[in-house]
Amino acid sequence: MSSTKSFHELLENNLKTPEDMANYVSIALEDGDESDFLAALGDVAKLTGFKKLAEDTGLGRESMYKALSKNGNPTLETLMLILSALHLKLGVSPSDSNDQAA
Repeated sequence: MSSTKSFHELLENNLKTPEDMANYVSIALEDGDESDFLAALGDVAKLTGFKKLAEDTGLGRESMYKALSKNGNPTLETLMLILSALHLKLGVSPSDSNDQAA
């Protein structure tokens, strides 16, 4: 019998609080790869349940699956609806870069 856990089980065990979920999505966002951010947000959405999320956002499940896929391209409105339903918010902060626009 294998003792390895599925990815979903690992997420379930490690993303128990809104703070855990926010940290997970934030790390993906900070890495700067949009597809990783969408995938992380999709992972959190799966834990919450797409059916409940669809009810809370008024969006169709299929459109949420598509929006939160690696190749998704959700509108800002869709993203904000999903984040709000997950009790998360998007933030903006100064870049760590010392580069200044000319």
